[in-house]
Amino acid sequence: MSDVIRPYLYDIHVAHGAKIVPFGGWDMPLQYSQGTVAEHLATRHDATVFDVSHLGTVRCDGNGLFDHLQRTLTNDLRRIGPGQAQYTHLLNNDGGVVDDIIVWWVGEHEFDVMPNASNTSGVTAVLPGVDITSTRCVLAVQGPRARERVAAVDPRFAQVPRFAVHRFDFGSVEVRVAGTGYTGEDGIEIAVPNDAAGDLFEKIIAAGVQPAGLGARDTLRLEAGLPLHGHELSPAITPLQARLGWVIGWDKEEFVGREALERERARGPHRLLTAIATSTRQPLREGADIVRDGHVVGQLTSGNFSPILEHGIGLGFVEGGAEVGEPLSISMRGREVSASVVKSPFVRKAK
Repeated sequence: MSDVIRPYLYDIHVAHGAKIVPFGGWDMPLQYSQGTVAEHLATRHDATVFDVSHLGTVRCDGNGLFDHLQRTLTNDLRRIGPGQAQYTHLLNNDGGVVDDIIVWWVGEHEFDVMPNASNTSGVTAVLPGVDITSTRCVLAVQGPRARERVAAVDPRFAQVPRFAVHRFDFGSVEVRVAGTGYTGEDGIEIAVPNDAAGDLFEKIIAAGVQPAGLGARDTLRLEAGLPLHGHELSPAITPLQARLGWVIGWDKEEFVGREALERERARGPHRLLTAIATSTRQPLREGADIVRDGHVVGQLTSGNFSPILEHGIGLGFVEGGAEVGEPLSISMRGREVSASVVKSPFVRKAK
């Protein structure tokens, strides 16, 4: 028997024309009938809704949790407070990223820790929390008109500021809403109990929000220069190599992996994540070699065609880093494609 998990809204996605693919141990929508590019453009110009219920939720509730999270995760919770969200990392002792995580600080002693799909068990192993992933759905409404659209469903959704966390009653259930997302656009993520999720999903679509799948989610996050665990982050990649030093709370006395990061900071990372673009429509692909002056200096960790820029873009690690504007080549299938180093993100949020 298959161990792949079907999201609670599986049948609704199929009814809306979703193509389902396995991802992180789940069967998730890759795209709907309109296709990935249309969903991508709708997110950049209007609003879309993604089912991201494959992300985990580890609910941590009780005294002493603040100190435990501070000792375990890289970022410093003293930078925020209850009612706010924070991006952070869980490291191994070598400084590699076991997972990148969003922490929703819901109440004084209550935290919803949101790991990636396949990493939830690893988080529950180090945090004193309960895995409630199977009891709720998470709907991400993203795009420059996201707040305008969801206000027609409930005006309170639109009032949740960026990186804030609010909870309130929605009908007969409690929902938790954070001003977070993974597209580079404005938007919110709504955690809703399963029994109310289908009704909420349909109401969001009825408000003029187009459903979108993992295909658009990936091209959107790539245009926004956002890392994906297993690609730009992994147990063999440190936050410093990924240019994410801002998620490290150096003022804290302790967190897992600190000693290894201190050593790397002192000597400097031997490789750095680099944004690379071509002038052609050929998509760049993960695993392709990055070439400088005839020598391989790294590999692409993500690559694709940018629907907004209409040319190839990619992220990859370059030995010693590279300066913006520097010419490079990408070796794909025996031929080299001319490219150059560009500033990340490739596409900035719509005004």
